Amino acid sequence: MDKTKVIITLNPETTALVLIDLQQGIAAMPTEPLTADKVVKNAQRLTEAFHKVKAQVILVRVAGAPDGKDMLRPEADEPIMRRGEMPKDWANIVLQLTPKENDLLITKRQWGAFYGTELDLELRRRKITTLVLGGIATNFGVESTARDAYERGYNLIFASDAMAARTSADHDFALTRIFPRIGRIRQTEEIIKALHE
Repeated sequence: MDKTKVIITLNPETTALVLIDLQQGIAAMPTEPLTADKVVKNAQRLTEAFHKVKAQVILVRVAGAPDGKDMLRPEADEPIMRRGEMPKDWANIVLQLTPKENDLLITKRQWGAFYGTELDLELRRRKITTLVLGGIATNFGVESTARDAYERGYNLIFASDAMAARTSADHDFALTRIFPRIGRIRQTEEIIKALHE
């Protein structure tokens, strides 16, 4: 199989940047292979480039009711446990990515950004066909959103240096085994260049 990388071009009118869970509570956690600070810096570069060409920026955060009753609780071998009350700013988008006037803020209550939210409706009403994805964690929020987007027929570009996971192995598995089958993997600089072609 020819592994030559296709040069991408992105139409600002039909492309949206979707950043997953770059919020204070999650960005404060340790991540690999990039630190959350590096992920946020590259996400900030992408948002600036998208704003410059008036392309849609969408910031997704995960949040829940104070009593936690809207959380998923399936029977599982390693259930995700909620550890006490979250700090008040836990779900706030990191300051570097504070939403601008025309940015969309989507609140989800599980890993993926499509289920139970208005994301698909907002994208379709804006005639968006291509999504550039980044965020934390690569193998949870980003991958879940990507799988749903793929099944809905969106073209996907993964900003590999604007995402990270709890471990490098988790990050690398998504980037090498899942994402190449449903989209294209590029770095921030390539994506910015593609917006200006």
